[in-house]
Amino acid sequence: MITRCWIAALSIVGGASMGIAAPETSLRPASRPAAKVQLAVLTVPVTANPQVRPKLRPVSDQILSAAARPADLPALGPIQSLRPTLRPDSVVEQALFKRRRLRKGSVCGDISIQGDKVGTVPAKQSGCGAQNAVRVRSVAGVTLSQPAVMTCETAQALNIWVEKGLQPAFRRRNQVVSLRVAAHYACRTRNNQPGARISEHGKGKAIDISGFTLANGELVTVAQGWSAKEFSKRLRKAWSAACGPFGTVLGPEADRHHRDHFHLDTAEHRGGPYCR
Repeated sequence: MITRCWIAALSIVGGASMGIAAPETSLRPASRPAAKVQLAVLTVPVTANPQVRPKLRPVSDQILSAAARPADLPALGPIQSLRPTLRPDSVVEQALFKRRRLRKGSVCGDISIQGDKVGTVPAKQSGCGAQNAVRVRSVAGVTLSQPAVMTCETAQALNIWVEKGLQPAFRRRNQVVSLRVAAHYACRTRNNQPGARISEHGKGKAIDISGFTLANGELVTVAQGWSAKEFSKRLRKAWSAACGPFGTVLGPEADRHHRDHFHLDTAEHRGGPYCR
């Protein structure tokens, strides 16, 4: 048994020393005969003619147009393009004169609010009267059917509503050009009811709007337009937009006293704007 183990070990050592070599020292495979290589090349099918070149891409219309352009035609790049003609001095002067006139006729520190200063409105009875009141003729380029007396706070709210709420509610090509004023400052009770509290009209904080004149001359009244198919959506949108700039917004659905106009005032309420 011991003899067999020694014989196996000697055979392994002998084999390692005689015939087994590392990969880097092993013999390379013999080269193929040249005749076989040529035969393999000849048997490969030829699918393309080496003498035929790929077709050139067609010339674009842009290159043809550039080539056909006359050489003496000047370039019209952005730098070399003609500049717009300057406005005549008369146009500039008219714009400055108009702005100067608007600034002169503005009140409440806003050129968009045109009117006259009134100052203190005396109170005919307790609870009425206004301080630093103004008589507004137009707001945001929209004229009032009659000059309306109110405080600057109310005038500013009216200006914001007309510009950002009323005009967007109507078509851009047929904007509102005039407001029909139903009531403004008046020393009276709410809804003219005996014994009621003094209305915001008696404090210069309210204005009633009963209709709108459009750029095409059409008059849209609150009484008729509120339920009309053509203007109902626009009037409701305009009414909703007033809730925010004004503290109180009443319309045809509020009560029977406001079925034909919008009542807008700047009274403050604890729960926020009151809109019905």
